[in-house]
Amino acid sequence: MALTFHGQGDGELARSLLSEAERAGARITVLAVGTWLGEHPELARRVLDGGHELGNHTMRHRAVCALPADEAYAEITECADRLRRLTGTIGSWFRPSRARTATDLVTGLAARAGYPHVLSYDVDSQDFQDPGPDAVRETILGRVRAGSVVSLHFGHPGTLTALPAVLDGLRGRGLRAVTATELMHSDGVPATAGPGRRTDTG
Repeated sequence: MALTFHGQGDGELARSLLSEAERAGARITVLAVGTWLGEHPELARRVLDGGHELGNHTMRHRAVCALPADEAYAEITECADRLRRLTGTIGSWFRPSRARTATDLVTGLAARAGYPHVLSYDVDSQDFQDPGPDAVRETILGRVRAGSVVSLHFGHPGTLTALPAVLDGLRGRGLRAVTATELMHSDGVPATAGPGRRTDTG
């Protein structure tokens, strides 16, 4: 299964969360907002140096699926350009901002920008509502299964507090947190197949 994080918010919390995941041997996928990378450029390399994966979550975290095509494309490509400047690559995945899945238009624009797959999720932790670490843990462990993609967020203290118990619970079920790319290719099937692998392809 994959733990995916929307990359924005307090940089120190992000560093602590990455360290906590690494202590437990977990690898995560971070979908970074471009303005956040502008505020914390060093975190792009920190994510990759920790063995994690970095992707694109638009430049300004606008409601990308509701934007005109030219504005939506700019949201995607400006973040891609920032990722390329910081890491040498645009990242493996695009995730639409303020939407669980991409429209056909945004999927096509992402493909045009170099992202053949748009990453969604089947488990919403609801951590951005700050319900407390116990609620975050219970939501994830109550819904996760093999092949799941979980949506989480940097910048929320309850998420950091919940993470060790979440990872313990996953291990107790025989599940391992891997990057989205590792998950999608773990059994040789395309990225659009399998339970919980809710992706749109361009």
